[in-house]
Amino acid sequence: MNEIFDDSTLTEIAHLICGDETSLHYRKGYEIAAFFQRAGWDDVPDYDGTPRHKWARELLKERQEDGTDDAKRAILRLANRLEYYNQQHEYRATLKRLNEVLVLDGRRIGADGGQPALVRCEAGFEDEVLQLPRVELKVSVKDVVSDPDLATAVQLRLDEARTCYEHGAYTSAIIMLGSLLEGVLAHAAQVRTADERMPKPLRNMGLNDFVDFAFKNKWIEHDAKLASELVRHYRNLVHPLAEKKTGHSPNRDTLDMCWPVVNATLNDLAATATASLIPTSVPVHAERGRSRTPNASTQRPTPASVARRPGGAPVVGT
Repeated sequence: MNEIFDDSTLTEIAHLICGDETSLHYRKGYEIAAFFQRAGWDDVPDYDGTPRHKWARELLKERQEDGTDDAKRAILRLANRLEYYNQQHEYRATLKRLNEVLVLDGRRIGADGGQPALVRCEAGFEDEVLQLPRVELKVSVKDVVSDPDLATAVQLRLDEARTCYEHGAYTSAIIMLGSLLEGVLAHAAQVRTADERMPKPLRNMGLNDFVDFAFKNKWIEHDAKLASELVRHYRNLVHPLAEKKTGHSPNRDTLDMCWPVVNATLNDLAATATASLIPTSVPVHAERGRSRTPNASTQRPTPASVARRPGGAPVVGT
């Protein structure tokens, strides 16, 4: 199916091809014809002396009316680094402006195998579409997950959730966040000493069990426990039948509500990590026989006390 762009979008694309703004790559008339050829157009006419913007815009409109994907090819060529040899500043300025134009038409530039690709997104202004939830993640993943390999996997899921958010894949983003949340809570259950016993074997526990277990052991606060139910509910939409039964597909608002829950949980886990880790000097066989650590709850720092400390960890996600 051919991509159809609004006339106003094609008008702005023509401006970008011409490079009329000072920060963009300027093209003369004959260079515009060569640009269309590099974009993969067939039978590009010679430049006829018409004002450059008008000539480029009319060609874009004619090709779209002819049912070709040439307008899409021109857009992708604008986003291709090969078009900007030794012109990194012009490339970045063009890509930024291009996305500002496309997002109004419900598209943006993504990547496919390292090459620019056109992806669908929620139509709106660029700063609105790309604005991630404003609740700050105050810690890094490594502050929460002590296993380096698991920390890498968790960070990857956080990054993938961000990519899904930017491209309007809200269900996929929530599924990523839900799996991330379960992973870090399961890790905490494995490596921390606990005042409360596990309700069941670790392999049989689900996200709700891990949330309750973390709350009972004061690793997370009450707000994170209550709000995590929302993430758990929408994470279960990984099963299409569950989505059908719910009768609601997650949208941007849904994700904006779920993401802060994950942030709050990670912040709480980091704040309580130091005092609750199993001491490495304690033999494993001795730890197996221990069900609780005396006075552990009074020694653990709280999120509020951590927030009062000077400085802070770098922000790595949202």
